[in-house]
Amino acid sequence: MNITTLDTPGLGHDDTAIATKRVLLLKPRGFCAGVVRAIDIVQIALETFGAPIYVRKEIVHNSYVVTDLAKKGAIFVNELDEVPEGARVIYSAHGVAPAVREHAAERKLKVVDATCPLVTKVHLEAIKFSKQGYSLVLVGHRDHEEVEGTQGEAPLVTQVVSTVEEVNALVVPDPNKVAYLTQTTLSLDEARHMIDALKRKFPNIAGPHAQDICYATENRQVAVKKVAHEADLVLVVGSKNSSNSNRLVEVSKNLGTHSYLIDSADAIQAEWLEGVNTVAVTAGASAPEVLVQHVVDYLQKMGYGSVDEVEVMPENVRFGLPPEIVQAIASAPPTQKATPQK
Repeated sequence: MNITTLDTPGLGHDDTAIATKRVLLLKPRGFCAGVVRAIDIVQIALETFGAPIYVRKEIVHNSYVVTDLAKKGAIFVNELDEVPEGARVIYSAHGVAPAVREHAAERKLKVVDATCPLVTKVHLEAIKFSKQGYSLVLVGHRDHEEVEGTQGEAPLVTQVVSTVEEVNALVVPDPNKVAYLTQTTLSLDEARHMIDALKRKFPNIAGPHAQDICYATENRQVAVKKVAHEADLVLVVGSKNSSNSNRLVEVSKNLGTHSYLIDSADAIQAEWLEGVNTVAVTAGASAPEVLVQHVVDYLQKMGYGSVDEVEVMPENVRFGLPPEIVQAIASAPPTQKATPQK
């Protein structure tokens, strides 16, 4: 595959090139540092401790990744009651509530925590604000595992809101003692809209020192915003239950560009490409690069001969592994030492 790297602003094509069917491959895309870390944790646990390794919920929200790890011996469960007493279990990247940790201790489970450090940051903020006597407003999607985990840190004082109407209906004990937090995978525009509504209702509201939306969610949305106007169609590689992937589709649609969320190249419908000269391709933070390459290969077979990688910003974040995994690697025989992804 011949990929040309372009810089922004301006994608450097003349009028003749614009008439050519082409693919704009956005960068950054795909795996974030938290996802790489979580997948590494499961793979290293399997290689070091041996199968089976139990994982509470999907380690990350991507069906390809989950299926691949299941083939290697990971057993995904919805609740800890499905894990044999005393077995080893891994928490997903989305985090868990304290009640889950207490249940694991009761059942004598060997726990490895793959919670993304940026999600842990939000948990710590929830604990801090609740100890200081604040009512907490958590902006996010109620059915998302990350929100469930964060709310569980201070359930008696935390209310979850997903719309401005819900913000306007909020009732708290002391309007001057309110703090807000957000889910890490919201759209930037959605979060800003909600925070503005909270500040109108509670002028003295407190918030985190730095935004809760993670760097990868922001970077991928910024890349879509930079390129959407150059494309006739945006394809986002990611699973339906991936919040940040869905937000990328929303960002594109809000800019007036047709966009679809696809699990793989097999999901692309031929009619989507009718009259389309330029297709922008990106991927949510839990989607592996191999699926992106399958999409590009499919588009090339459909006549999109030019593939230009458009790098909007560099992304070089790395997170360390939890101590349980570091110790396991250190104590493993040299022939069994696992190597994290790069």
